[in-house]
Amino acid sequence: MTYPERIVPDETSPGIVALHLKRYEFALPWCRDRAVLDAGCGVGYGTAHLAQVAASVVGVDCDEGAVSYARERYSRPNVEFRVGDLLDLDLPDDSFDVVCSFETIEHVEDVEAFLAEVTRVLRPEGAFLVSTPRVDETTASPDNPFHRVELSPDDFEALLRRSFREVELYGQRRLQTGRHRLMQRVDVLGLRRRLPGSQRVSRLLGTASTADVTSDGIVIERGLEGASEVVAVCRR
Repeated sequence: MTYPERIVPDETSPGIVALHLKRYEFALPWCRDRAVLDAGCGVGYGTAHLAQVAASVVGVDCDEGAVSYARERYSRPNVEFRVGDLLDLDLPDDSFDVVCSFETIEHVEDVEAFLAEVTRVLRPEGAFLVSTPRVDETTASPDNPFHRVELSPDDFEALLRRSFREVELYGQRRLQTGRHRLMQRVDVLGLRRRLPGSQRVSRLLGTASTADVTSDGIVIERGLEGASEVVAVCRR
């Protein structure tokens, strides 16, 4: 399996983009008229999405190429993109109402230092929205070569509770028909995905393929059953 280091919407199938953008859609109610930090913004498509409702958004990423792309492709009057180290942010204390960090925490070398910086720049009444891939067991040797660690939901929550008084967990999953879920349970080796025409099979089972799914075919809700990602809403 090939793992991309980051998502570039102009070069990625719409379904994959929808899966990533869904978390930014989920964050919009918290970001309305707020000062927002997008920590680990990549090429900036999510930052620009938040800017539709936020008073201001700062997107920070360590990759100069990604930030350069973001400035060219997703510039907005209320958006600033910066090259920066998430473990040592060049930002003032208590400067944001909301910090969003989606599919980033598994990439950082020192998760504790990252969370310390998040709490430093977040205002006392602010919210931290963070997501990570769901795995059954925590591992420091993930299959994805770009990940430093992948956390089980229990370990993810326990880690966040060291820095935040309130932590609410949500699961992100694709909507699937009953017959599609049955096929997945029967096909324990994932052979269906390796066959030619697997996207057509998914459609016949009443579920859009990953490459074709739209935002309407994805939910983020309480409960982790069937979730591919865990999204946490944290408050100090």
